[in-house]
Formats: sequence, structure tokens, C-alpha cells
Amino acid sequence: MTAEGLFVAALPEHLLLLGILVILVIDLLSDRPREPFLPALVTVLAAAGAAFWLHRSGYIGAPFPGQFSVGPDALAAKAVLFVLTVPVLFLARAERLDSRVAMLLLASLYGAGLLLSADSLLMLFFGLELLSLPLYALVVLAFRRPESAEAAMKYLVLGGVGTAVLLMGISFTLGSTGGLSVEDFRVALVSDDLLARGAVVLVVAAFMLKAAVVPFHAWAPDAYEGASIPVTAYMATIVKGAVILALVRLFGDAGAEPELIAVLVALPLLSMVWGNLAAMRQQGFRRLIAYSSIAHAGYLFFALLGAPEGRFEAVTFYVIVYGLTNMLALACLPQGEDWLRDRLEGLKGLYHRDPRAAILIAIAMLSLAGIPPFPGFVAKFLIFRTVMEAGLVAVAVMGLIASYLGIYLYLRVIQYMFMSPAPAQVRTEPATGLAATAALLTLAAVLLVGVFPGVILGWL
Repeated sequence: MTAEGLFVAALPEHLLLLGILVILVIDLLSDRPREPFLPALVTVLAAAGAAFWLHRSGYIGAPFPGQFSVGPDALAAKAVLFVLTVPVLFLARAERLDSRVAMLLLASLYGAGLLLSADSLLMLFFGLELLSLPLYALVVLAFRRPESAEAAMKYLVLGGVGTAVLLMGISFTLGSTGGLSVEDFRVALVSDDLLARGAVVLVVAAFMLKAAVVPFHAWAPDAYEGASIPVTAYMATIVKGAVILALVRLFGDAGAEPELIAVLVALPLLSMVWGNLAAMRQQGFRRLIAYSSIAHAGYLFFALLGAPEGRFEAVTFYVIVYGLTNMLALACLPQGEDWLRDRLEGLKGLYHRDPRAAILIAIAMLSLAGIPPFPGFVAKFLIFRTVMEAGLVAVAVMGLIASYLGIYLYLRVIQYMFMSPAPAQVRTEPATGLAATAALLTLAAVLLVGVFPGVILGWL
């Protein structure tokens, strides 16, 4: 690999590093705090543009053979995650977050880029940790309530458990196959050796913890509630999407033994049911989104049951739709004190106070529920189709039934906004400025995906 090839293959990551350096230098040279929004936005757009350009050109390269490589699928996944970060930056600017938050977001995004190009379990571990470590600080730095420190501590402890489980799975893979490459893991996937099966279960369990799949979900509600709106949006969309897409890349064209299939049926199904049921009892909007994300993680893990053909397209399309609709809902929340704007009670009568925000949140809720003609229906259809094509019709039916449990919680939010009287004293204000801009950007993207899903799938 030439120096030019090394630069081109990792161009999106190089641009992210350059952006971090620029923000750091500006911060050091300035005698007063500087606004990091513009350099961070330019950095993310440049990285997304580079990934899109390389994907369109069909670029394939391995600057570090056996460790880091790029191809059309990896580049498409990076482009999707980088574009989804744009509304997060608008929300962060609306929250007046400082340069430390911007640099940590870019550092985490850099970890996502490495994760999606990993060809070895060691690089996978490095990317996953670089994706996660800045988030522990972000939950605290971007805090808006006293519970943020406790939420960050829970996230840190359980994240450490996930790291330990992943390292144990990597060591078992080395012991059973004699190597640490992605191909060695795929050999372990179809092996009858007990040590290899243990390795696979531990690695998958670590990814389930990072994606907040039941019973590894306990960190998500507190972390989502304790963080600020933009950090919650980032964790719910970019982090979850990066973890799932990396696991799809890790599985590749390999199948799974019946024991692993049983795990991939039981835990995601349990996650769908528990996430939807627990969300019904929540009084905070971000906790509702957290439990909703637990259920949606179950849908995404179901894709691993299907045939490798079409798995990447189904998961990536789901990540796009799920990310956009979550961003749309969070961007439209009223402005005010954090604990007030987060209460579902504060959404009562929102249609009479801010019809635009109520309609946009309703669109997001209906899409998350998977109700046609919204794009969430197409996303769920693609996931369940892959399961049925693998011959697991009964599993697909159980997942479909579990998904219907979520309709109530999303309709509950709509009922609060359109059919409940507003509180006597309203202490929140409609979203304006950059938050409204983020909402409009995500709405345009949702409409584009909903009207032209074939274009998006054709690009993937």
C-alpha cells in the first residue's frame, strides 16, 4: 500500500482527526471560548462526503492488511453515520455546548470509523472502545441535571463489564482458532468446539451490551436521561448503528450454529417485549426513547438470523430510518429547563401551542411504531423478510407480535399532544433556531427515505 493509498483509504478518519486538531488549536490559541460548531460541522460533512465519494467510485483498499480495510459496504455505513451526526451538531449548538463536547463527539465518531473497517478482533476492540470512552465523559460534560454523574458512572461500570466480556471472547477465539482475524471468528461461528462456541457467545454478548439488548440494557435508561438532548440523540442513533453494522461486518457470509441461533432468537425477542412494555410506564421522554431503543435493538439483531445476502442493506436502511426518526422527535422537544421539557406531561396540548412540533413528533412516533406509509414500516418489513427467507417463519411472527406492543406507547405520546388539555401554567417554549433547523433537516430526510426507499436501497 502506497502512501497515497494509505491517505485515500482512511480519508474520512483523517478528516475527523484534522477537525479535532483544528478545534483544539483554536481553543488553545484563543483567549476566550470559541464556538466549535462551524469547524465541527465542516469536518463531519467533509468526512461524509469523502466516504460517499469513495463508495460511489467502488474504492477497495487495505492500508493495514489484516487490520484495517475499506470497501463499498464499509464506506456506505460510514457515510450514513457521519450524515446522521449533522443534526446532532445542530442540537449541540442549540444547547450551547463547548469545544470539549465537539472534540469528544468527533473522537467517538472516529472510533465508529475504525470499528466499521476492522479486519481483526484487536482493531475491533480498539474501535469499539474509542467509540465508547468519549461517551462516558460526554454524559457528564453535557449534563443538565444532578443525576448525570450517577448515569455516567453506571454507564462506565457496565461499559467496563462489556469490555471485559469482549476481551474474554477474543482470548477464547485465539485459543480455539489460533488467530485473531475476522476470518478466525467466522471459523469459530461454525465450529463444534466448546471453546469456540464460548468465544462466539462472549463476543456477541459484548455487542449486545453496547447495543442495550435485554438483559444487558440496564445502563441505557439512566444514561439517556442523564445526558443532554444531543448526546442522547448521538447514543441512540450513531452508537447503536455503529455497533450493529460492525457486528454485521463481523459475521460476514458466515452462518451460525443452532445454539447461537437460539440466543439470537431469545434475547432479541425478550428485548422487543420488555423494551415496549417498560416504555409504557415511563414519564420521561428520554427514558421512553431509551426503552424504545432497547426494543429496536432486538429488531436489528433479528437480521443476523437471515441469510447474508441482503443483510447489510436491511440493517443499514433500518439504521437510517431509526436514526432519522429519533433525531426528529428529540429535535422538536420544547425548550426550557431540562427536567421540564423531558416530562411527557409537558407534551400535553402541544398541538394547540406548537402545531408544527406536535405534527413532526407524531410523524416520528408513527414511523417508530412501523405504521405504513411511514418509512419505519419498510425498515421492519426488510428485517422480518430476511428472517422469513431463512425459514424462521414462526420467529418472524413472534417478532411481529412483539412489535405490535410498541404501538400503544407511541400512540400514547400522540394522545398527549393532540387530545389532552395543556397544563394551566406552561413553562416551556417551542423549539426555535438551530433545534428547529435540525428538525427540518431530519424531516426532509425522512420524507425522502419514505417516498424513495428504493433509491436508498439501490445506493446501498
